[in-house]
Amino acid sequence: METNDKASDKHKTESNSDFKEKLKGLISILPEKPGCYQYYDSKGTIIYVGKAKNLKKRVSSYFNRTVDSRKTFVLVKQIRDIKYIVVDTEEDALHLENSLIKQYRPRYNVMLKDDKTYPSIVVKNEYFPRIFQTRNIVKDGSLYYGPYSSIHTARVMLAMLKELYPIRTCKYPLTPESIMQGKYKMCLQYHIKRCKGPCEGLQSADEYKENISQIKEILKGNISKISHMLYEQMKELSSELRFEEAQIIKDKYQAIENYRAKSTVVPPMLTNIDVFSFEENERSAYINFMHIGNGAIVQAYTFEYKKKLDEPKEELLGLGIIEMRTRFESSAKEIIVPFKPDIELSDTIQFTIPQKGDKKRLLELSEQNVKQYKVDKLKQAEKLNPEQRTTRILTTMQKDLHMKVLPIHIECFDNSNIQGTNPVAACVVFKKAKPSKKDYRHFHIKTVEGPNDFASMIEVVNRRYTRLLNEGQELPQLIIIDGGKGQLNAATEVLINLGLKDKITIVGLAKRLEEIFYPNDPIPLILDKNSETLKIIQQLRDEAHRFGITFHRQLRSKKQTVSELDSIKGIGEKTKTILLKKYKSVKRIKETSPEELKELIGEAKTNTLLNGLNK
Repeated sequence: METNDKASDKHKTESNSDFKEKLKGLISILPEKPGCYQYYDSKGTIIYVGKAKNLKKRVSSYFNRTVDSRKTFVLVKQIRDIKYIVVDTEEDALHLENSLIKQYRPRYNVMLKDDKTYPSIVVKNEYFPRIFQTRNIVKDGSLYYGPYSSIHTARVMLAMLKELYPIRTCKYPLTPESIMQGKYKMCLQYHIKRCKGPCEGLQSADEYKENISQIKEILKGNISKISHMLYEQMKELSSELRFEEAQIIKDKYQAIENYRAKSTVVPPMLTNIDVFSFEENERSAYINFMHIGNGAIVQAYTFEYKKKLDEPKEELLGLGIIEMRTRFESSAKEIIVPFKPDIELSDTIQFTIPQKGDKKRLLELSEQNVKQYKVDKLKQAEKLNPEQRTTRILTTMQKDLHMKVLPIHIECFDNSNIQGTNPVAACVVFKKAKPSKKDYRHFHIKTVEGPNDFASMIEVVNRRYTRLLNEGQELPQLIIIDGGKGQLNAATEVLINLGLKDKITIVGLAKRLEEIFYPNDPIPLILDKNSETLKIIQQLRDEAHRFGITFHRQLRSKKQTVSELDSIKGIGEKTKTILLKKYKSVKRIKETSPEELKELIGEAKTNTLLNGLNK
C-alpha cells in the first residue's frame, strides 16, 4: 500500500483556467494502481473520499465524461485539489476508504457513510480458546486478525479452520477445575467429529493449544510450516493407497495454499504509532509520515526537502520527524523508522527499526508511499521540461551499459531472410532516445548466397559505416546487433577493420532471455525487466525487426508479380497495370473467370494471359 500528497498546504481561490490546469496536471500523473482518492474544495476541506481499482482511470472518469447525476455535477464543480493514497489491493482500498470516511466525514459521502466496522476473527484469551467472527474489539488479551472486507470472507476462513482443526464452539467457561468437577457434557459437535470433547477432559490442553498455535500461524499468513505438514501427510496416505483420505487432505492443503491473507490493513493491537520512511536523490530528500491510531491510518503525508548542502540522511530524517510531529501534534511514544535519525527525543519515546512482523509491514507501506511520491515529482518535472527526461534516460543507459559518452545516436541492425529468400537487412536509428525515421535504411544482401546471418551482418555493417566515413557523416555512439554472440562478433570484426572499435560501443541482444552481450565477453549483462535502458533497446530491436520484415514482404510480393506477369510474352505494362488495379494480385487473376477477363482486356489478350499462367 502506498500514499502520496499532491496538495499544497495553502488552498486559495483560483481562476477557472488555473485550477483546471492544476487538476489536469495532477490527473495526468496519477498511478494506475488501487487506492483511495480525496477531493478538496477551495477552503481545503475534504468533500469526497472514494476507492478505485485503478486510480488514474477512476479519477479521470469524473472529468472526461458527461455527468448524469446532479450530485456528481455539483461535486465536480467544487473540486479544487486532489490527494490520494495507493494500496496493494482493491480490498485494502475498501478498508482504507471506510477509515477515511469515518475520520473526515466528507460532505458528499452521505451514501457511503456508515458506522459499521469490518469483521475480524478473534482467538479468545481463554484456557481452551474459542475462535469466532466479531466486529467488536475488546482489549482483554484476545488476538484479533483481519479486518476482512466482507462477512463472507471471514466465514470462509472460519469454515476452513474448523474443517482443519476440531475447535470447540460452545460458550462454556472451561477451566481445569470445572472440567474435573464434570460440570459440562459433550454436545453434537463431538459426535460429528468437529470437537474432541475438552469439556469432559477427552482432549488435553496441550493438544488443543497446539491446534490453536497452528491456526494463529495461518491467520497471520505464515502457512509454510502447516502447508508442508499437510503435504507430507497427503504423500503418506497416497503411498498407503488411501486415496479418499489423501484427497481430503489435498483439499485442505490447496485451501491453505490459496490463502494469502497478508493484508496491509493495520492490526487492531497497533495504536498511537508514528511511521517515517526516507528516499533521496542528488537534489532532494523525500519523507513519508504516517500516524497509526486505533488500528487505522489516521494521517498520511509526504513532503520534500530541497538539499542546500550535502546533509546526511540521518539529519534530514530528524528534521522531518520534528516537523511532522509538531505539525500534526503527535504524542506517539513509538516511532518506526528505517534507520536511527540524528535527533534525541524524550526518554519515553522509543525508536524502532523493525526486522519482521506487522511493524515491518507498516514500514514497507510507508517506503512504498515515499517512493511513489518521488516518482510522481520526477514525472511532474519531466512534463515541464521534456529534455530533462531524455537526459535522464540517456544518462541511465550510459551508466547501465558502461559507456564513456551519452548514447545520443543509436543504430540497430536486423537481418531478414525468411525461408532463405530475398535476403535483406534493416538499420533503424534513434536520436535522443526517439526514432529518427528519416535515417532508417534498408539493405539488399549482394555478396552472400543462401541464408548466412554472419556473412550478411558483415556486409551490411561494412557498407553502412564505410559510407558514413566516406561522406563524413555523424557516427553513432552505440550499435545494437539483434542476435547472439556470433552476429555480434561478425559486426565487431568490421568495426576493428574500419578503426571504429574504440570509438563506438557495440552490443548484441540475445532473443531468448534478453541478455546483452559485449564482444569477447562470455558473461552477458542482464538488466531488470523494468529497466528503461532495456526497454529502449527492446524498442530498437522491435522497430528494426518490423522495418526489415515489411521490406522483405514488399520484395516477395513484387517478385511474385514480376515473375508471373512480366514473363508472359504479349502482356505489356499497360495490361498488367489494368489487371493489378482491378484484382490486386496474381492469385485473384487466376481465380477470375475467362469471360470476365475478356470484358476487361479483350479475348486475344485473355487467351495469351491464361496460356502464360498455365505454363
